[in-house]
Amino acid sequence: MISSDPRLKVRTALVTGATGLLGNNVVRLLLAQGVRVRALVRSAEKARRQFGDLPVEIVIGDMENVGGFASALADVEVIFHTAAFFRDNYSGGTHWAELHRINVVGTADLLKAAYAAGVRRFVHTSSIAVLQGPEGGSINETMLRPEQNADDYYRSKILSDREVVQFLAAHPDFWAVFVLPGWMHGPGDIGPTSAGQMMLDFVRGKIPGLIPGSVSLVDARDVAQTSWTVLERGQRGERYLSAVRRLTFADLAPLLERVTGVKAPRLTLPLALLYVISGVGELWSRLTKKPVLLSLATVRLMAREAEQTKFDHTKRERELGLTFRPVEETLRDEFNWYRSNGWLK
Repeated sequence: MISSDPRLKVRTALVTGATGLLGNNVVRLLLAQGVRVRALVRSAEKARRQFGDLPVEIVIGDMENVGGFASALADVEVIFHTAAFFRDNYSGGTHWAELHRINVVGTADLLKAAYAAGVRRFVHTSSIAVLQGPEGGSINETMLRPEQNADDYYRSKILSDREVVQFLAAHPDFWAVFVLPGWMHGPGDIGPTSAGQMMLDFVRGKIPGLIPGSVSLVDARDVAQTSWTVLERGQRGERYLSAVRRLTFADLAPLLERVTGVKAPRLTLPLALLYVISGVGELWSRLTKKPVLLSLATVRLMAREAEQTKFDHTKRERELGLTFRPVEETLRDEFNWYRSNGWLK
């Protein structure tokens, strides 16, 4: 039996969602540590674009069919589970079936397949979505969100975490921890996620005004570092926040202006107008089959969570010994990556 001691040297790791913003940064960090990496991807072409000539073993597979790639779990010592269906994929409307099938059932199936293959270490990418605290107050890892206070995406992350908790309870020789990222930005976002799309839209002058509300922005490279460091210093079954300070979009705008040289909008759009824009956008999306730029789910989320984006990362600093890089550095590296890779002229 493989020991569940997370401090053993990692020789081979599997990363799910490897071409994603977090996944690709985890892959690069592991390679720098001398780890052999198996990257689970859905598209060989996307993997080629993301990794080029990097020495990565590409595994074609999908979280909707874990059995289809289960053979790739042989000899793996740790899984970094970053794959998820998330709000950025919304084209308007409801997507609970996909969210449940990929985020919840997929996680459960992956845990079972991993255990059967002898894997005993699992770093689970959770989300700040699973936490909820007092309005305007500081939120830490103990403040779990009630399921009834969650939208579909948040609920899927809560249930996904629950699958890991239950698996830990049933398998004392299995080791897993939870990493809870904020709104991730940084280089390598070929999706792009909503974060990368926001950067592209800002530079292209497609953002007419500031959005009300706030976010907890974090560099995907810092989240990747958290995911690696928990193997050495994290405690079994514990949650570790990876979310920086609270930022309103009015705070974010001048940072983007400095980084890109593009003048930021000064006017804050009223929430009521955003509801109208998102409603019209979803109707247009259904007619054209094109993704919606701003979904009703996103607007509802901004309205509900505006005063609940202040997170306490004391535990991360105390137990893992990690700090965050400046937000402006993250945005500058993200912008430069898009520019140097031909996304921006």
